[in-house]
Amino acid sequence: MGAEPSGGGPHFHRTFSESFFVLNGTVSLYDGESWAGGSPGDFLHVPPGGIHAFRNSDGPATMLVLFAPGAPREAYFEELAEIVAGGRQLSEEEWTDLYGRHDQYMV
Repeated sequence: MGAEPSGGGPHFHRTFSESFFVLNGTVSLYDGESWAGGSPGDFLHVPPGGIHAFRNSDGPATMLVLFAPGAPREAYFEELAEIVAGGRQLSEEEWTDLYGRHDQYMV
């Protein structure tokens, strides 16, 4: 994550777990109830169906993200990158379709 604040808003996945391991910088991690500051070495595991979110509020940060079982998330992130690169503005229906095709349900 770059210098500007970014990250995923509260959401869940039905078919896979997601875990975050902070490598550097500070990442705010949401566990469905509260936000906590994650520093290098901190870990958050979210089971399938668990509400979670993350963001870098204090500058650049990196983290390892693990999906289990190995979820095919490449297409999701590639599609998001194309939307951003093209400057597209999606409608609410288009976002719902995108998320639904990739097992991501926003809360």
